[in-house]
Amino acid sequence: MLTVEKIGGTSMTAFAQVLDNIIFHQREGAALYNRIFVVSAYANVTNWLLENKKTGAPGVYHRITQHQEFRAALQEVAEQLKALNQEYEPLGLDVAVADAFIQQRIAQAQIYLDSLTNVLASGYVNSTNILQAAREILASIGEAHSAFNSVNILQNRGLHATLVDLSGFEDARALTIDERIEQAFAGIDFANTICVATGYTKGTEGIMREFDRGYSEVTFSKIAVAVRPGEAIIHKEYHLCSADPNLVGLYNCRPVGFTNYDVADQLADVGMEAIHPKASKPLELNAIDLRIKNTFEPAHPGTLITRDFVAARKHVEVITGTDKVVLIDIHDPLMVGTAGFDLHLMQVFFDLDVSYIFKATSANSITLLIWQKDLLPSLLAALHAKYEKVTIEEAALVCLIGSNIDEPGLLARAAGALADAGINIRSAGFALRKVNIQFIVGREEYQPAIVALNAALGR
Repeated sequence: MLTVEKIGGTSMTAFAQVLDNIIFHQREGAALYNRIFVVSAYANVTNWLLENKKTGAPGVYHRITQHQEFRAALQEVAEQLKALNQEYEPLGLDVAVADAFIQQRIAQAQIYLDSLTNVLASGYVNSTNILQAAREILASIGEAHSAFNSVNILQNRGLHATLVDLSGFEDARALTIDERIEQAFAGIDFANTICVATGYTKGTEGIMREFDRGYSEVTFSKIAVAVRPGEAIIHKEYHLCSADPNLVGLYNCRPVGFTNYDVADQLADVGMEAIHPKASKPLELNAIDLRIKNTFEPAHPGTLITRDFVAARKHVEVITGTDKVVLIDIHDPLMVGTAGFDLHLMQVFFDLDVSYIFKATSANSITLLIWQKDLLPSLLAALHAKYEKVTIEEAALVCLIGSNIDEPGLLARAAGALADAGINIRSAGFALRKVNIQFIVGREEYQPAIVALNAALGR
């Protein structure tokens, strides 16, 4: 069975375990082939090149946006990548060859970036497009590095391995992402090779322009649609669990065995991504099953996500949420009975490219929950200019998610569990499909709320 398998950055960094637990695990001979691996950059490499995804700490890209000298910073990254190469020499990496490859790639990137910054400095062009091109160039380096190393190690271990470099670094053809993928894989005999593809794909539409840091999963998804595997697999450093073991304790949660793409979307909406939602849609629409596996527990079957799965037993599959959100309450006495009031409010959010996670309404107020990072001065200014009273509160969101949670009394039991823990519910809601019941609580009550709900309903 042909599989397309995505390996994340944390797993790639532990490449000895990738070899033992993913590539070679209980396989030999022909069973080693018929697999396409889509690899992320090693952990932190994209952070060095762009910016830290979690903290926002600047990387090389920030220097370019600020019209600062970037070449020394880029060469510093090159040295960091060569230091990483040394770590993989015991696994079979030819360090001299790997160092030469990454140095050549960095040198070529610097030539491209020099040209872009010169054009940018002229002031004659739209800076947005120039900076986006710079971001694409920098992002592509990390995946090219890890993919090249992976193929080199496999070849030096006696396997037939094929590098599928989708970064198009020396290919000036105006190909879309889909076209580049289709052409790159055309004619490959999957039964007799292991393909290692870069998680970054160059395309005329700009993969980062549309998906930003979720691009490697989008590449993975598009490859799967192109080759139609028996199964798509994502290898992560943890299981998709019924609750966060860091919050409730390892022995108070369990891996989720089966679920569907609707549940995966609900998880992504609160930041607990099994897969980027824009990557899951093509898999779902093409009825390609997705398995989430733990790199460090290779014998465990993981979580199988399918289009049509519905749990036979009514129960909550995942208890999750986030404490990185804020409540915005819009109060206006002119709201009651006014057709289109909500439309005008949504236009403000649309104009500023802000998406909400939760929404509740009453006669004179509309309450929205958004990510803390989206609470920008421009949004506050626009809301205060249009509405009589705007209230902002720090908050947390806790959710009960599952493919079959339409159980009488579930809402009452959940509310009771929170009340017994002394937690006040600020707002709550669920849609008709009843795959996600949401509670808004105080930010400081996030972990106690997860623990209380897990103790009452995590069975």
